[in-house]
Amino acid sequence: MNSRFVAYAYVAPAVLIMAAGMFYPIVQALNLSLFDWALGTPWDSARFVGLESFRDALFHPQAWTSIAVTLSFVFVAVSLELLIGIALVLLPMMIAPICVGLIWRYLFDAQYGPVNHLMSALGLPTPAWLAVHELAFVAMVVTDVWQWTPFVLLMVLAALQGLDRSILEAARIDGATLWQMIVKVKLPKIMPILIVTVLMRMIDGFRGLEVIYVMTFGGPGLSTEFFSLHIYKAAFIGQKLGLASALSVMLLVIVTLLSLAVPHFANPLKRSDAR
Repeated sequence: MNSRFVAYAYVAPAVLIMAAGMFYPIVQALNLSLFDWALGTPWDSARFVGLESFRDALFHPQAWTSIAVTLSFVFVAVSLELLIGIALVLLPMMIAPICVGLIWRYLFDAQYGPVNHLMSALGLPTPAWLAVHELAFVAMVVTDVWQWTPFVLLMVLAALQGLDRSILEAARIDGATLWQMIVKVKLPKIMPILIVTVLMRMIDGFRGLEVIYVMTFGGPGLSTEFFSLHIYKAAFIGQKLGLASALSVMLLVIVTLLSLAVPHFANPLKRSDAR
């Protein structure tokens, strides 16, 4: 018997179970998006609306506002994480998201938070961080940068350790300065890993919910309402499960497109290893 067939036969049950667990919720979400149904009411009361939920999702101003807030957050936070991750060593990456949200909610507390206590000691204003639109967004960026900079750092360190030493030695022999070594030799070589790191953090940014739920619950107003939280509110507060399912499908499409981009940028690493 072909050994490859035997290997596939052994892993097939696990793959089928994982596939069923992954695709069943997707199919159910697609099915639910075709109905107007509120949680807690009999399914018999569900009204078939077809693609109306997708129309509402695509043309709902609040949905696009939440996407814009998420994109702004992802751009600012990931950019800072990428820059700081190359230069600093931090270790808070493994803390549970709920704990991160609680920690930083306390740190940014307007009355008792250590951040305002320090600012007061320095003679600086002590704003209500989580009650002002711009400051709440800044607080979310700071929290995410604090938690995920170590991940970026580890990816960068792994990339640097995998560099071909002969290339670095050749650059030194050619008289390259430290700055030239970084900009013209090291960064171009680790660029595929940097791109993959950015894509992975962007995916996490779109599907993250716990920290923002604990810290601000999207407030004040809609200033920190990320797309994932907007979906949660549509489902469990607005009781619009059809709309929430349509929004979830939109999120699935966004995350899938980002996920498909990762192998594309990772392939240069494999090709360079093969050479």
